[in-house]
Amino acid sequence: MSKMAEGNFFEDFAVGRPLVHGVPRTVTTGDVALYLGLTGGRHAVHCADSFAQRCGHPRAPIDDLLTFHVVFGKSVPDVSLNAVANLGYAEGRFLAPVYPGDTLVARSQVVGVRENSNGRTGTVYVRTEGLRDGEPVLEYVRWVMVRKRDPANPAPPAQLPELKPALDVEDLVVPAGLRAPDDPDGLAGARWRFEDYEVGERIDHVDGMTIEEAEHRTATRLYQNTARVHFDAHREKQGRFGKCIVYGGHVLSLARALAWSGLETVVAIAGINGGTHANPCFAGDTVYAWSEVLDRRPLPDRDDLGALRLRLVAAKDHPCADFPLKGEDGRYRGEVLLDFDYWALVPRA
Repeated sequence: MSKMAEGNFFEDFAVGRPLVHGVPRTVTTGDVALYLGLTGGRHAVHCADSFAQRCGHPRAPIDDLLTFHVVFGKSVPDVSLNAVANLGYAEGRFLAPVYPGDTLVARSQVVGVRENSNGRTGTVYVRTEGLRDGEPVLEYVRWVMVRKRDPANPAPPAQLPELKPALDVEDLVVPAGLRAPDDPDGLAGARWRFEDYEVGERIDHVDGMTIEEAEHRTATRLYQNTARVHFDAHREKQGRFGKCIVYGGHVLSLARALAWSGLETVVAIAGINGGTHANPCFAGDTVYAWSEVLDRRPLPDRDDLGALRLRLVAAKDHPCADFPLKGEDGRYRGEVLLDFDYWALVPRA
C-alpha cells in the first residue's frame, strides 16, 4: 500500500463524508508572540493579561483569528491540499476563548459539492469545528476550488448547502464571564463605544503593510497550512500565476491588525457572516484596509456590550481613502484582495 499522502481530489468528496483532521496542536505563548510579530496586532485584550482581566478573562486569550488559522490549517491536508483557491466563508461562530496552553483539534464534514464547467476542478463545501478537550470553540463553513485527479473521472452529484446570508445577533455567543472593560485611562488606544458608530460609516485605517516573502511563508507554516500554492515555488512556476500566492488568511490577519485604528475597543470577534478572497496577493504587495459599519445591534440581556456588523476590505498597493470595492460592472476592482463580513463585540457607553 502506498504511503504517499497526495490529499483528496474533487472526486474523492461526497456530501456527508466526515473528515477527522490529524495532529492536535497546543497553542503556546511562543505562537502568540510570533503571530504578533507577523501581523502587528494591537487589540489590548490579546496583548496584556492585565487588560484581559479587566474584560473578565483569567489572562489574555489568543487572537480570535489565530484560533481560526490553527483550526483551518488542521483541515488543509484533507480538504485543500490540492486546492486552486480558497473561495469563501459563512456561518462562522467563535464559541469560547482559547488561551495559551490549550490544545486544539479539528474535524469537518462535507456539506456540498459541485463540479465546475471546465471539468478539471470542482467546488467543495465543508463545515469545520475546532475543539478543545471535546468542547467546540469555533465552527464555520468554507468552500474551496479543488483539482480533479483526472478530468475524465465522473464527478459526484452536485449538491449545495443552504447557508445563511448573515448570522443573526441571537446566533452570537458571548463568552462566559466576558464584560466590557473598565478603561478610564483609554488603555485600549481609544474610548470609542458602541453608540459612537453609525450604520453606513466608513473608516479608512490609513496605514499600509508590505508583505515580505519570508513573512507570509512563516505565517502559513505557523498555522501548519500545507497547501502547495503557498510554498512550492517549483511546482507553481507551472501554475496559474507562475509563482506562489499568499495565504488569504494572512491577508485577513494583516487587514484586521490594520483595522485596530478606528476599532481599538473591539474585545472579540463573535461571528463570520461571509468572506471573499477577491484577487490574489503576492509577496511585495502592500496591504491597506478600510471598514464599513453594516449594522449595529444590542446583545440580548446585555447592557455593557453591543455587536457591530463590520465589512473589512483589504486592497493591494492602493491606499483606501476612496474605499475601493466594485466597479460599474459589479465585479471587484483588481486591487481588492478581501471582502470580509463579521460581527465584533464592543463596549457600550
